[in-house]
Amino acid sequence: MMNRKASYYKSVVIGGSAGSFSIVSKILAGIKSDFRYPIIVCLHRLKHIRSGLLEGINLKSNLPVLEPFDKDNMEAGKVYLAPSNYHLFVEFDSTFSLSTEEVHNHSRPSIDYTFSSASTSFREKVIGIILTGANKDGATGMHEIHKKKGYTIVQDPLTCDVDTMPKAALQLFTPDQILSPDGIIEFLNNL
Repeated sequence: MMNRKASYYKSVVIGGSAGSFSIVSKILAGIKSDFRYPIIVCLHRLKHIRSGLLEGINLKSNLPVLEPFDKDNMEAGKVYLAPSNYHLFVEFDSTFSLSTEEVHNHSRPSIDYTFSSASTSFREKVIGIILTGANKDGATGMHEIHKKKGYTIVQDPLTCDVDTMPKAALQLFTPDQILSPDGIIEFLNNL
């Protein structure tokens, strides 16, 4: 892991679309309950359905999962799910901002926006993970994390329900690791 100490990182950001609900649920069920980093999850969601996803993920997760409000502080050991129909941005002071500006890559929340803001705020101290998905949203944001020396993990396209999103990232840069969902869980638990 590039000889960085575990305490070096400030957050983990995870993005996904088609097929990612089951992968995110598996990852959060597999992470140890004493995981000490905030995890920010941005998934493409139906904008008019405001319930179900959060509750479903919370049922499986070993960590509390919540949708942040504008200006909420990020806390270690919690999972923050981008709310339906809002872009989620990470600020320099470890707070969140929510926005209803135009959709990006047909999506709001946009994975690119969440990843890019995390890379700007935390630079090399962020871990970015891109999962299965049916469009290219997230690839540019992952590339931003990579350019700012953050740690990048792309789900192995062979393990994806839909491999468009990870393959779009792999066309832009070479990540630190390409891992299966089980490999991602092992990586996070070894931080």
